[in-house]
Amino acid sequence: MKTLVEIFGEGKDLNILQMSSRAIVIFLIALVLIRISGRRSFGIRTPLDNIIVISLGAILSRAIVGVSPFLPVVIACFTIVILHRFLGWLISRSERFSEILEGNKILLFNDGHFNRDKIHRALLCEEEIMQGVRKSALTDDLDKIDKIYIERNGEISAIKKSL
Repeated sequence: MKTLVEIFGEGKDLNILQMSSRAIVIFLIALVLIRISGRRSFGIRTPLDNIIVISLGAILSRAIVGVSPFLPVVIACFTIVILHRFLGWLISRSERFSEILEGNKILLFNDGHFNRDKIHRALLCEEEIMQGVRKSALTDDLDKIDKIYIERNGEISAIKKSL
């Protein structure tokens, strides 16, 4: 026990070796947590997925610097990851639950016209939309575009007209 205290320390007064040892352990725990959480937590980037990234970073850092007890921090993180995984499971099986948690895509442009009400609802300006069009459709010619959406993850996507 004394050796563990020397390596990992206690409380807030930690030396370089103790913080480094904690950082290594937290890194490995974070890797396990991310693997448990699944690819969606760092791939899709919906609000639900962003919450896990922010929460894990904030909580795990407390264990490294000794602000909070080590074991409760790890257990809290596992709890968050299990909750995230459960909510992801519900989202994948229930369209209604998915809509409640993540919302729906919003049609911003259709039939050659911007829908100003929906653009304002999405808190966007035309240049932000055009940036998304250039990125997703590789054009800035709206005559070639059928529809433009803001997706549930906040990205702008454009659908080109059929030839």
